[in-house]
Amino acid sequence: MTRRWKHAPAGANWGEFGVDDQRGRMNLVDRAKVLQGIAEVREGLTFCLSLPLDVPGGMALNPRRLPVQKFSTLRDGKSRGQQGFCWSYADEDTDLTDVVCDEVLLMNTQYSTQWDSLAHMGSRFDADGDGHAEAVFYNGFRAGVEIHGATEDPDAVADWARFPGPNAGALGIEHLAEHGAQGRGVMIDLEHHLGRRRQAVGYDQVMRILEADGIAIEPGDMVCLHTGFADTLLAMNRQPDIERLHETGTGLDGRDAKLLNWIVDSRLACLLADNPAVELVEPRLTTPTPLRGPRLPLHEHCLFKNGIHLGELWLLTPLARWLRTHGRHRFLLTAPPLRLPGAAGSPATPVATV
Repeated sequence: MTRRWKHAPAGANWGEFGVDDQRGRMNLVDRAKVLQGIAEVREGLTFCLSLPLDVPGGMALNPRRLPVQKFSTLRDGKSRGQQGFCWSYADEDTDLTDVVCDEVLLMNTQYSTQWDSLAHMGSRFDADGDGHAEAVFYNGFRAGVEIHGATEDPDAVADWARFPGPNAGALGIEHLAEHGAQGRGVMIDLEHHLGRRRQAVGYDQVMRILEADGIAIEPGDMVCLHTGFADTLLAMNRQPDIERLHETGTGLDGRDAKLLNWIVDSRLACLLADNPAVELVEPRLTTPTPLRGPRLPLHEHCLFKNGIHLGELWLLTPLARWLRTHGRHRFLLTAPPLRLPGAAGSPATPVATV
């Protein structure tokens, strides 16, 4: 094992689980944490925490992500498009009675309910100490080296031709899938205390909510943030009203240093939210000279600096309401992503069991 960096970013914990670690804080979700999650199961009642994977609908919520499209499987080298995806083996042998439905799915891995892999967000940072900032990811993994399909200049797409396709390589989502992504979930119900209105929630507010609800975050907990955003989005029936959505639901304040420190110091394993980014995305801060820094500071802090996976657009409202009615906030969370090698993210269908 050879350390890939001379300097780590301020506030980072590179090497915490070894210089070649690819799972980050999910290493804290060990056998004991799985057993803690199982111990929270009393009713045998399950909650699906995924939106239908064709929600939000269209591209208005994120113009970079294509809506889901389904096609029939190729037959005789031809596709029948979006119609006629059922076929019969009788076409090949009139004595056969099988009728088969088969399809091809085209979607962005992060279109709907999703996991972010640790390759989803890196930063331009001088890890070598040579005065040159390179594109680098968690634990010093490099764009164009261990993270294929990326270059030191992500806008210079010509180098992508060297690879058969984007490949997150060392930090692909398959590492989380292989780990299992099952443990004790803890619900922080922001909506109950703050309502469904746009606001950046900082450290002081989070601490007041934890105290009011008697919640203790322990190492290895998989922390869920309920804002009500996904519930509002689902009610729009795949016709998202962007102006209304932008005024709906809270998000963490990614520029609150005390909050960022708490996320690391609490030793939570991951942050999962029902909004689009976990943090509230604010307009870029400027001074007479624009400030140099991340557009998504919580993403940088969690994914790039500390190996904390993020989950977004999870459907948490039914579970949050049930937990509050029954005076609970913990549950067994089972949320494996697709075991898709080299993917920077993955759709998910998480299940909570109470």
